Amino acid sequence: MKRRRSRSARTESEIPPTAAVSEVSTTPLILIETLIFALSQVKSQAVHGSALITTTHGKFFSNSFDLALAQFAGSSSGAVDRLHHLVASFKSVVSALLSLTIPTIVALPGHAASARFLLALSHDYILMRRDRGNIGLTFIDYFTALMRSKIGSASAQRDILLTGRKVKGEEAVRMGIVDSAAHDSEESVFEAAVRHGEQLVKRKWNSEVYVEIITGLVRSLFS
Repeated sequence: MKRRRSRSARTESEIPPTAAVSEVSTTPLILIETLIFALSQVKSQAVHGSALITTTHGKFFSNSFDLALAQFAGSSSGAVDRLHHLVASFKSVVSALLSLTIPTIVALPGHAASARFLLALSHDYILMRRDRGNIGLTFIDYFTALMRSKIGSASAQRDILLTGRKVKGEEAVRMGIVDSAAHDSEESVFEAAVRHGEQLVKRKWNSEVYVEIITGLVRSLFS
């Protein structure tokens, strides 16, 4: 498969497959559908010994749901309904990532808040720059369930959930949220993600066992 580039996405079929998103808020329904389709392609085309890396370029991995889009509903109740629909639809993206049969890695070159924090947590491994970027969350039902399954420290959960604080890379490592933050540039965090992916695929995962373990860790999200 040839590498395809656009403003909003980049994919590679090489190890590891790569998906990237542009500096926009998450997400109109069309972007959610695009992400689900892309992940279904990754799942159907994944071969033994492959991994997925998700990344982007620039200061933001992105921030949150598209609140401006919701406000175009014409009324406050309509805006709330539309936002709830976006949140519910985004759960399909989280489920699609968690149900992949290959290791998943996210390389964060910049900020990841709210929905994109959840998108990052939906990966098996998170790598982040040490010098740029914050991660944080405003939360709802399945967001909180994913946090409980991915962040073991009760104090870290408390600080993020109760105060809405955003956390830089090295502190996120200490809190057990991020796997690595020893990277000083957008390029170095991506290169580290590639190296990590290469190490993972050398283990020659059994894909059925792999996805069973991952989904078992976050079983409540699929109920």
